[in-house]
Amino acid sequence: MLQAFLNIPLKSVPFSTFFILGLSLAISFLTTLVNRRFTDPEKSRAWRKEISDWNKDIRDARASKDKKTLEKVMKKQQYIMQIQSKMMWQSMKVSLLFLIPLFLMWQILGGFYGPTAIAYLPGIGNELVLPIFHLVFSSLFWWYLLCSLLFGTAFQHAFRLIEVSE
Repeated sequence: MLQAFLNIPLKSVPFSTFFILGLSLAISFLTTLVNRRFTDPEKSRAWRKEISDWNKDIRDARASKDKKTLEKVMKKQQYIMQIQSKMMWQSMKVSLLFLIPLFLMWQILGGFYGPTAIAYLPGIGNELVLPIFHLVFSSLFWWYLLCSLLFGTAFQHAFRLIEVSE
C-alpha cells in the first residue's frame, strides 16, 4: 500500500491538488480538535455577547449624547478590555502550539514542490498575482489557504466553536 502511494506522482496535477487538499483537511481537523480541547466555547460565546452588548450601549450613549450614561458605560471599559485580552489569549494558545510544526511543514512542502503548479483555478491559473503590491503567490500557497479556510470554517461550525448567528 505504501509502495503504491509513493509511486503516485505527487508533483503533478491532479495528484498534488488532492494531496494539498487532504493535508489541509487533516491539519484543519487537528487544529480544530486542539482548539476545542484548549478553549471553552460557552465562555467565549458569553464573552462575545457581553462585549457586543457593551459596544451597543456605548453607541446608544454616544448617539443620545447623554454624558452621564456614557460615563457609566465607560467605567466598564477596563473590564471589557480584560475580557478581550482573555479571548485573544485563548485563540493564541492553539496558534502558538502549531506555529513551529506548520513552519517546518511549509519549508518541506516549499522545498518539495518549488515552483511546480499544484492546482489551476479558472481565471486564476496556477499563480495568484496582486499587481498593486507586486506580489505573486504560487498555487501551493493559495490552494492550501483556500482549502484550509474552507475546512477550518466547516470544522469550527461542526465542533460548535463558532455559530452562524455570530
